[in-house]
Amino acid sequence: YSAATVGPVIKNETPQPVAAPRSSFVRRLAGAQEAGLVLVIILMGTALTLLGGNKQKQFRIAVPEGASIVEYDASGTESQLGTLPLQQITGWRVATGDETKTYERASGYSFNANQNAFFGRRTVNKFLDSENLVLVAKDASFIAIMAVGMTAVIILAGIDLSVGAIYGLSALLGAMALQKVAGQEAGLFMSLPVGVGVCCLVGLACGAANGLMIVGLRVHPFVITLGTMAAYRGIIFVISGGQSVGNFPQSFTSGFFKAEFAGTYPVPVIVMIIVGVVGMFILAKTVVGRQVYAIGGNETAAKYAGIPVGRVKIIVYSLLGLLAGLSAAVYLGYLGAAEPNAGMTYELKVIAATVIGGASLMGGRGSAIGAVLGAIVIQLIDNGMIILEIDQSYNQIVMGVAIIIAVVIDQAKARLAPKG
Repeated sequence: YSAATVGPVIKNETPQPVAAPRSSFVRRLAGAQEAGLVLVIILMGTALTLLGGNKQKQFRIAVPEGASIVEYDASGTESQLGTLPLQQITGWRVATGDETKTYERASGYSFNANQNAFFGRRTVNKFLDSENLVLVAKDASFIAIMAVGMTAVIILAGIDLSVGAIYGLSALLGAMALQKVAGQEAGLFMSLPVGVGVCCLVGLACGAANGLMIVGLRVHPFVITLGTMAAYRGIIFVISGGQSVGNFPQSFTSGFFKAEFAGTYPVPVIVMIIVGVVGMFILAKTVVGRQVYAIGGNETAAKYAGIPVGRVKIIVYSLLGLLAGLSAAVYLGYLGAAEPNAGMTYELKVIAATVIGGASLMGGRGSAIGAVLGAIVIQLIDNGMIILEIDQSYNQIVMGVAIIIAVVIDQAKARLAPKG
């Protein structure tokens, strides 16, 4: 054939793939579940700041050593301390070297000779008060540590109703170990391994028992953990006899978990952050984490893919128990005692924090950082009810409504998500 017959020669070129438009980092960040939670926290904090109002707060000013103090009356005449009746005292002058400070009664100052300090009052915002913010973060840490473990369980499409009872049992046995083994005079290197070790081991054993029964008996985790919740709670009251356990070593409480830095007690919050970061890494970057998501997405497909479903479930429930024990150890160190009712109704708060944090009760979705942020949201709800002076009897009602709203939003997002 001639070239005219065959026609023009067509080159066999491989088509170049068209690059899909890459969304910017800012857009991906804005669309993340965690970004939405951060926005919710900011809005809640702003609302509580504006609506909560102010309060009077007392503060203390210590008198420097070697300073001289005189009191004066309305005419400005100075006298030695204790000379004038209180009604005639207008204020005090404190001289330290070349510096002199004046504290007037009209400004709210008073002097305590026994403590050698002045006390005053100032107006602070109820929500933005440093003590309140530290309290919110501290209370959130107890829930958030457990919520990270609960996130992995819910990603598996499971549930654990016994987490509050595991927390309480771990705290009780850890307290008894601290009291009997460590003793009040024990140092940090003795009390810390005993307290944290016993709490974590008890939690790990309880969590492993849950996982083994769920896998071995092939019973839904709701039923198993409902039963173990009652059993663990019963063990608490049998062992404790309804009595609290305290008198821990100072090295375990004020020496570590309630150590003061710049007027705050940051250790519980630091533990919460570490647990959140480690949980995020395990779920996103490890083989077990990928397996958890695969099982939650489709357990049957995961089995055919060769994933050891039973073993992964036992590991996840054991880790949740371990984190419940760790949270109990932080609770012991901060409060210095274990109560028989410790952890009561905590399962509701932990599940609420997890669901609000973005975990789907259908399985296959959730994140550790979302669980931490969800715990902060839960604690802001509690704190807001106190600041706004709402009857605490409504606390559980509000918590239940928050769970329902979170689940409804999750279901709506699943229906509206593009298929394929």
